Amino acid sequence: MTVRRLGAGLVAAALITPALAACASGTGTAGSTPSPTVTASGTASPSGAPVAGDAKQALLDSTKEISNGNFRFTLAGAGSTAEGLVHQPSQSAAMKIAIGGPSSDLAMKLDVIHYKPDSWVKLELSGPTANSLPAIKQLNLGKYQHLDQTRIKGNRNLGFDFEKVDPAGSAVLTQGITEVRSTGTGAYAGTIDVTKAAEAGSLNAATIAALGTQAKTVPFTAKVDPQGRLSELVLQLPAAGQTAAQEIRMTYSDYGAATAAQKPPADQVVEAPAELYGLFN
Repeated sequence: MTVRRLGAGLVAAALITPALAACASGTGTAGSTPSPTVTASGTASPSGAPVAGDAKQALLDSTKEISNGNFRFTLAGAGSTAEGLVHQPSQSAAMKIAIGGPSSDLAMKLDVIHYKPDSWVKLELSGPTANSLPAIKQLNLGKYQHLDQTRIKGNRNLGFDFEKVDPAGSAVLTQGITEVRSTGTGAYAGTIDVTKAAEAGSLNAATIAALGTQAKTVPFTAKVDPQGRLSELVLQLPAAGQTAAQEIRMTYSDYGAATAAQKPPADQVVEAPAELYGLFN
Protein backbone atom coordinates (compact mmCIF):
# COMPACT_ATOMS: atom_id res chain seq x y z
CA MET A 1 0.00 0.00 0.00
CA THR A 2 1.24 3.47 -0.86
CA VAL A 3 0.24 6.41 1.29
CA ARG A 4 0.32 9.46 -0.94
CA ARG A 5 -0.37 13.16 -0.40
CA LEU A 6 -1.80 12.68 3.05
CA GLY A 7 -1.02 16.19 4.21
CA ALA A 8 -2.91 18.96 5.89
CA GLY A 9 -3.11 21.01 2.73
CA LEU A 10 -3.95 18.00 0.59
CA VAL A 11 -6.41 16.00 2.60
CA ALA A 12 -8.79 15.81 -0.31
CA ALA A 13 -6.20 14.16 -2.50
CA ALA A 14 -5.78 11.40 0.03
CA LEU A 15 -9.51 10.85 0.20
CA ILE A 16 -9.62 9.66 -3.37
CA THR A 17 -6.24 8.07 -3.96
CA PRO A 18 -7.24 4.72 -5.51
CA ALA A 19 -4.56 2.64 -3.78
CA LEU A 20 -5.48 4.06 -0.41
CA ALA A 21 -9.17 3.63 -0.98
CA ALA A 22 -8.60 0.01 -1.99
CA CYS A 23 -7.08 -0.61 1.40
CA ALA A 24 -9.19 1.28 3.12
CA SER A 25 -28.99 15.74 -8.29
CA GLY A 26 -31.71 17.93 -8.94
CA THR A 27 -34.22 17.83 -11.84
CA GLY A 28 -37.18 20.14 -12.42
CA THR A 29 -40.75 18.98 -11.96
CA ALA A 30 -43.00 18.40 -14.95
CA GLY A 31 -43.98 21.64 -16.60
CA SER A 32 -41.37 23.71 -14.78
CA THR A 33 -39.18 26.15 -16.65
CA PRO A 34 -35.64 24.77 -17.06
CA SER A 35 -32.86 26.77 -15.46
CA PRO A 36 -30.59 28.50 -17.96
CA THR A 37 -27.27 26.85 -18.70
CA VAL A 38 -24.35 29.25 -18.76
CA THR A 39 -21.12 28.46 -20.57
CA ALA A 40 -17.73 29.48 -19.23
CA SER A 41 -17.95 32.67 -21.26
CA GLY A 42 -21.16 33.57 -19.51
CA THR A 43 -23.52 33.09 -22.45
CA ALA A 44 -26.88 31.50 -21.69
CA SER A 45 -27.93 28.48 -23.73
CA PRO A 46 -30.98 28.74 -26.04
CA SER A 47 -32.98 26.70 -23.52
CA GLY A 48 -33.02 29.47 -20.94
CA ALA A 49 -33.15 33.19 -20.42
CA PRO A 50 -29.90 35.16 -20.53
CA VAL A 51 -28.20 35.58 -17.17
CA ALA A 52 -24.97 37.28 -18.31
CA GLY A 53 -22.61 34.91 -16.55
CA ASP A 54 -23.89 35.68 -13.08
CA ALA A 55 -23.89 32.03 -12.03
CA LYS A 56 -20.22 31.37 -12.74
CA GLN A 57 -19.12 34.72 -11.35
CA ALA A 58 -21.08 34.04 -8.17
CA LEU A 59 -19.17 30.80 -7.67
CA LEU A 60 -15.82 32.40 -8.45
CA ASP A 61 -16.59 35.11 -5.91
CA SER A 62 -17.81 32.55 -3.35
CA THR A 63 -14.29 31.23 -2.75
CA LYS A 64 -12.67 34.59 -1.93
CA GLU A 65 -13.48 34.43 1.79
CA ILE A 66 -11.66 31.08 2.05
CA SER A 67 -8.34 32.83 1.39
CA ASN A 68 -8.77 34.78 4.64
CA GLY A 69 -8.10 31.49 6.42
CA ASN A 70 -10.74 31.47 9.13
CA PHE A 71 -13.24 28.63 8.65
CA ARG A 72 -14.17 25.03 9.37
CA PHE A 73 -14.36 22.39 6.67
CA THR A 74 -15.25 18.79 5.92
CA LEU A 75 -14.21 16.53 3.06
CA ALA A 76 -15.58 13.13 2.14
CA GLY A 77 -15.05 10.63 -0.64
CA ALA A 78 -14.24 6.98 -1.39
CA GLY A 79 -15.07 5.87 2.13
CA SER A 80 -12.76 8.42 3.73
CA THR A 81 -13.49 11.61 5.64
CA ALA A 82 -11.77 14.66 7.04
CA GLU A 83 -12.88 17.56 9.17
CA GLY A 84 -11.03 20.44 10.67
CA LEU A 85 -10.42 24.15 10.98
CA VAL A 86 -8.05 26.76 9.65
CA HIS A 87 -7.30 29.83 11.77
CA GLN A 88 -4.96 32.17 9.95
CA PRO A 89 -4.98 34.84 12.71
CA SER A 90 -3.12 32.42 15.01
CA GLN A 91 -1.30 30.64 12.18
CA SER A 92 -2.89 27.37 13.25
CA ALA A 93 -4.90 24.55 11.73
CA ALA A 94 -6.20 21.19 12.88
CA MET A 95 -7.86 18.24 11.21
CA LYS A 96 -8.97 14.69 11.84
CA ILE A 97 -8.74 12.25 8.95
CA ALA A 98 -10.17 8.75 8.64
CA ILE A 99 -9.26 6.51 5.69
CA GLY A 100 -10.87 3.12 5.28
CA GLY A 101 -13.25 1.40 7.66
CA PRO A 102 -13.77 -1.78 9.70
CA SER A 103 -13.77 -3.96 6.58
CA SER A 104 -10.57 -2.47 5.14
CA ASP A 105 -7.32 -4.44 5.09
CA LEU A 106 -5.68 -1.31 6.43
CA ALA A 107 -7.52 1.63 7.98
CA MET A 108 -5.89 4.83 9.16
CA LYS A 109 -6.88 7.70 11.41
CA LEU A 110 -4.83 10.85 11.80
CA ASP A 111 -5.11 13.76 14.17
CA VAL A 112 -3.02 16.56 12.67
CA ILE A 113 -2.27 19.87 14.36
CA HIS A 114 -0.30 22.80 12.97
CA TYR A 115 0.61 25.78 15.09
CA LYS A 116 3.30 27.67 13.26
CA PRO A 117 6.18 26.92 13.49
CA ASP A 118 5.28 23.48 14.94
CA SER A 119 3.33 20.50 13.63
CA TRP A 120 2.20 17.26 15.24
CA VAL A 121 0.45 14.12 14.03
CA LYS A 122 -1.16 11.29 15.97
CA LEU A 123 -1.57 8.13 13.96
CA GLU A 124 -3.85 5.13 14.46
CA LEU A 125 -3.63 2.06 12.21
CA SER A 126 -5.98 -0.91 12.19
CA GLY A 127 -6.98 -3.83 9.99
CA PRO A 128 -5.49 -7.25 9.19
CA THR A 129 -2.38 -5.86 7.49
CA ALA A 130 -1.58 -3.11 10.02
CA ASN A 131 0.84 -5.20 12.03
CA SER A 132 2.69 -6.24 8.88
CA LEU A 133 3.94 -2.71 8.19
CA PRO A 134 7.74 -2.79 8.66
CA ALA A 135 7.80 0.40 10.74
CA ILE A 136 4.74 -0.27 12.89
CA LYS A 137 6.68 -0.65 16.16
CA GLN A 138 8.55 2.62 15.65
CA LEU A 139 5.53 4.81 14.93
CA ASN A 140 4.61 5.73 18.52
CA LEU A 141 0.94 5.07 17.94
CA GLY A 142 -1.32 6.88 20.40
CA LYS A 143 1.12 9.78 20.90
CA TYR A 144 1.35 13.11 19.11
CA GLN A 145 4.54 12.96 17.08
CA HIS A 146 6.30 16.28 16.75
CA LEU A 147 7.46 16.91 13.20
CA ASP A 148 10.86 18.33 12.30
CA GLN A 149 10.03 21.30 10.07
CA THR A 150 13.29 20.95 8.15
CA ARG A 151 12.15 17.47 7.08
CA ILE A 152 8.68 18.50 5.94
CA LYS A 153 9.52 21.88 4.41
CA GLY A 154 7.91 21.88 0.99
CA ASN A 155 6.46 18.42 1.69
CA ARG A 156 2.80 18.52 0.72
CA ASN A 157 2.24 15.25 2.57
CA LEU A 158 2.86 16.43 6.12
CA GLY A 159 3.20 20.19 5.88
CA PHE A 160 0.70 23.03 5.80
CA ASP A 161 1.13 26.13 3.68
CA PHE A 162 -0.45 29.16 5.34
CA GLU A 163 -0.20 30.95 2.01
CA LYS A 164 -2.58 28.35 0.51
CA VAL A 165 -5.03 27.66 3.30
CA ASP A 166 -7.80 25.81 1.45
CA PRO A 167 -7.48 22.01 1.86
CA ALA A 168 -9.54 21.42 -1.30
CA GLY A 169 -8.38 24.25 -3.54
CA SER A 170 -11.93 25.32 -4.38
CA ALA A 171 -10.77 28.57 -6.00
CA VAL A 172 -8.80 26.58 -8.58
CA LEU A 173 -11.68 24.16 -9.08
CA THR A 174 -14.28 26.84 -9.72
CA GLN A 175 -12.03 28.41 -12.33
CA GLY A 176 -12.43 25.15 -14.24
CA ILE A 177 -16.21 25.48 -14.53
CA THR A 178 -17.24 24.88 -18.14
CA GLU A 179 -21.01 25.07 -17.71
CA VAL A 180 -23.22 26.21 -14.85
CA ARG A 181 -26.85 26.97 -14.14
CA SER A 182 -28.74 28.25 -11.12
CA THR A 183 -30.99 25.59 -9.57
CA GLY A 184 -32.48 27.74 -6.82
CA THR A 185 -31.53 30.35 -4.26
CA GLY A 186 -27.83 29.91 -3.58
CA ALA A 187 -27.71 26.60 -5.47
CA TYR A 188 -25.93 25.72 -8.70
CA ALA A 189 -25.17 22.75 -10.95
CA GLY A 190 -23.06 22.19 -14.03
CA THR A 191 -19.83 20.66 -15.25
CA ILE A 192 -16.24 21.33 -14.39
CA ASP A 193 -12.88 20.58 -16.00
CA VAL A 194 -10.85 18.90 -13.24
CA THR A 195 -7.65 18.42 -15.23
CA LYS A 196 -5.97 20.99 -12.97
CA ALA A 197 -7.48 19.61 -9.79
CA ALA A 198 -4.22 17.94 -8.76
CA GLU A 199 -2.80 21.44 -8.44
CA ALA A 200 -5.78 22.35 -6.29
CA GLY A 201 -5.14 19.34 -4.07
CA SER A 202 -8.62 17.97 -4.45
CA LEU A 203 -7.94 15.02 -6.75
CA ASN A 204 -5.06 12.63 -7.14
CA ALA A 205 -3.21 13.00 -10.45
CA ALA A 206 -3.61 9.30 -11.22
CA THR A 207 -7.37 9.56 -10.76
CA ILE A 208 -7.54 12.51 -13.14
CA ALA A 209 -5.50 10.63 -15.73
CA ALA A 210 -7.78 7.59 -15.43
CA LEU A 211 -10.82 9.77 -16.17
CA GLY A 212 -9.41 10.60 -19.59
CA THR A 213 -11.64 12.94 -21.58
CA GLN A 214 -14.33 12.63 -18.89
CA ALA A 215 -12.14 14.83 -16.67
CA LYS A 216 -13.15 17.85 -18.71
CA THR A 217 -16.88 17.51 -18.00
CA VAL A 218 -17.28 16.27 -14.43
CA PRO A 219 -20.75 17.07 -13.06
CA PHE A 220 -20.88 19.21 -9.92
CA THR A 221 -23.31 20.92 -7.61
CA ALA A 222 -22.58 23.85 -5.32
CA LYS A 223 -24.23 25.91 -2.62
CA VAL A 224 -23.43 29.32 -1.19
CA ASP A 225 -24.56 30.79 2.11
CA PRO A 226 -26.72 33.95 2.42
CA GLN A 227 -23.52 36.03 2.27
CA GLY A 228 -22.54 34.42 -1.04
CA ARG A 229 -19.71 32.33 0.45
CA LEU A 230 -19.16 28.77 -0.72
CA SER A 231 -20.77 26.32 1.70
CA GLU A 232 -20.72 23.11 -0.33
CA LEU A 233 -19.10 21.77 -3.49
CA VAL A 234 -19.84 18.24 -4.69
CA LEU A 235 -18.05 16.52 -7.59
CA GLN A 236 -19.67 13.49 -9.19
CA LEU A 237 -16.76 11.53 -10.61
CA PRO A 238 -17.73 8.97 -13.26
CA ALA A 239 -16.36 5.44 -13.20
CA ALA A 240 -12.84 5.21 -14.63
CA GLY A 241 -10.84 2.05 -15.18
CA GLN A 242 -11.15 -0.12 -12.08
CA THR A 243 -12.40 2.79 -9.97
CA ALA A 244 -16.15 2.98 -9.45
CA ALA A 245 -18.10 6.21 -9.77
CA GLN A 246 -17.76 8.27 -6.61
CA GLU A 247 -18.89 11.48 -4.98
CA ILE A 248 -16.45 13.99 -3.53
CA ARG A 249 -18.09 16.41 -1.09
CA MET A 250 -16.49 19.53 0.43
CA THR A 251 -18.18 21.85 2.91
CA TYR A 252 -17.19 25.15 4.51
CA SER A 253 -18.69 26.84 7.56
CA ASP A 254 -18.01 29.25 10.44
CA TYR A 255 -16.37 31.83 8.21
CA GLY A 256 -14.61 34.33 10.43
CA ALA A 257 -15.67 32.42 13.53
CA ALA A 258 -13.22 29.52 13.75
CA THR A 259 -11.03 29.31 16.84
CA ALA A 260 -7.32 28.68 17.15
CA ALA A 261 -6.16 25.06 17.13
CA GLN A 262 -5.16 23.59 20.48
CA LYS A 263 -1.58 22.39 20.89
CA PRO A 264 -1.32 18.82 22.21
CA PRO A 265 -0.45 18.38 25.92
CA ALA A 266 3.31 18.17 26.44
CA ASP A 267 3.05 14.78 28.17
CA GLN A 268 1.45 13.33 25.03
CA VAL A 269 4.18 14.48 22.64
CA VAL A 270 7.21 12.56 21.31
CA GLU A 271 9.57 13.33 18.46
CA ALA A 272 8.59 11.64 15.20
CA PRO A 273 10.95 8.82 14.17
CA ALA A 274 12.44 8.46 10.69
CA GLU A 275 9.93 5.71 9.98
CA LEU A 276 7.04 8.19 10.13
CA TYR A 277 8.54 10.45 7.47
CA GLY A 278 9.25 7.38 5.36
CA LEU A 279 5.63 6.26 5.56
CA PHE A 280 4.35 9.49 4.08
CA ASN A 281 7.05 10.22 1.48
